[in-house]
Amino acid sequence: MNTKFIVKHLVAATTAVFTLGLISCNQTQPTSAKEEIHETIAKETPVKRGEYLVTIGGCNDCHSPKMMTQFGPEIDSSRLLSGRPENDKLPAFDLKHLQPGNGVFFTDDLTAVAGPWGVSFPINLTPDTATGIGAWRDEMFIKILRSGKHMGSDAARPILPPMPWQNFAKMTDEDLKAVFTYLKSLPAIKNKAPEAFSPPEVMAMRK
Repeated sequence: MNTKFIVKHLVAATTAVFTLGLISCNQTQPTSAKEEIHETIAKETPVKRGEYLVTIGGCNDCHSPKMMTQFGPEIDSSRLLSGRPENDKLPAFDLKHLQPGNGVFFTDDLTAVAGPWGVSFPINLTPDTATGIGAWRDEMFIKILRSGKHMGSDAARPILPPMPWQNFAKMTDEDLKAVFTYLKSLPAIKNKAPEAFSPPEVMAMRK
């Protein structure tokens, strides 16, 4: 038999087998991790997506009251994201924290912080109309986090530390709306978190 004929057909057969193998691999290749993530997100409801973002964003760290346990402060699920409890007294702290370079003071439940800006308190993020975000619209919520201004007003004071609004400002409108949707789905809790104190106000309180 002609050697060239045999070689020619062997090459053709090998190529065909290789091609079929590639087709088979492409058909059975699992979805990439990135594609799986996009598919998972697409299936999520805005509430679930918002809950996920709030959780990884650490919103509960400051906005949720805590219960002190033998393992330290743990989130009080009955008061989730309701802000600094209005009836909790601010404990005494060293006034040196009001001066730059002397660190900051956190209460043990992380719902009050003193620093060079004064004393700040996390607000109530539940949909209570009188004391929370019940009357807010998603446009207002987005503007607050994009501008870094209290209540979204151009003339208002800046949002105070330790609120990392700069990080949230980089989120997409879709994700911010999901966060807002989740917050509006929470049980409404009536709790008027204290207003922030400036350093002079704190000093006057101590006299």
